[in-house]
Amino acid sequence: MEENLQQDKLSSFSFASRKLPEYMCHHLVRCSRCDVVYADRPPSQGELAQAYHTADYDSSEEANDAAASYAAAIRPVLAQLPQRGSALEIGTGTGIFLEHLGQEGFSDLAGVEPSTAAVASAPAHRRAWIREAMFVEDDYAPRSFDLICCFMTMEHVRDPLEIARSASRLLRPGGAFVTVTHDYHSWVNKLLGKRSPIIDVEHLQLFSQASLQHLFTGAGFTRFGARPFVNRYSLRYWTRLAPLPSGPKAQLSKVLDATGIGRSRLGVNVGNTIAHGFVPG
Repeated sequence: MEENLQQDKLSSFSFASRKLPEYMCHHLVRCSRCDVVYADRPPSQGELAQAYHTADYDSSEEANDAAASYAAAIRPVLAQLPQRGSALEIGTGTGIFLEHLGQEGFSDLAGVEPSTAAVASAPAHRRAWIREAMFVEDDYAPRSFDLICCFMTMEHVRDPLEIARSASRLLRPGGAFVTVTHDYHSWVNKLLGKRSPIIDVEHLQLFSQASLQHLFTGAGFTRFGARPFVNRYSLRYWTRLAPLPSGPKAQLSKVLDATGIGRSRLGVNVGNTIAHGFVPG
């Protein structure tokens, strides 16, 4: 896919989570060996750190909905853990998913998030769990976690294999690494093509189940598994993502808000994949 970056359209929300689709992208190519789609001329690590550090945040409602979907989808993995002591979430946002992990029995919760605005939006008790920074392996002790999660974040990093290998070194034997990513082979993304929300300036990688398996096994994980799952969001948010002209989309959003229908939740499989692997124990 050819590069499509329009500097005049970039804003403080361009690197924010669950934003309005902009349909801009880097030059993307597909690896014929592992099936990953990736930007072959990505921004520098410094540019990415600055972009995410200054990004705005206005998606608490959607983050809460997403965390509930992730919590339901991850339970079969949690059932296979030898213990539920400590957990780390890379790209934690406001830390809402850490709340769910606490309810699942984890006693030591940690998150890392580069966006100042997202961390500031977290309630005080969650901010105590969150390190405001880009993820760096050396900030944590080896073999110190039972679970590491990285939801809708692997697409945003320069080197996903480096992240996965770091996770394998930070996990205790028997611990699990769990990701949620977009599947560019899913029916909805094939149908929408370049009008899919996954075509985005933030995305330096796009995965498939085959490329995820290559990633996890390359990082030393065993017992790999991946499957699509259902996300539940408000009709108002699904409308935000729809590839409609801005005028009709705005009018439809007004009708949904005025009638209250926009607050209704709808579960849809939009091609998101939850994948996991375990450190040999």
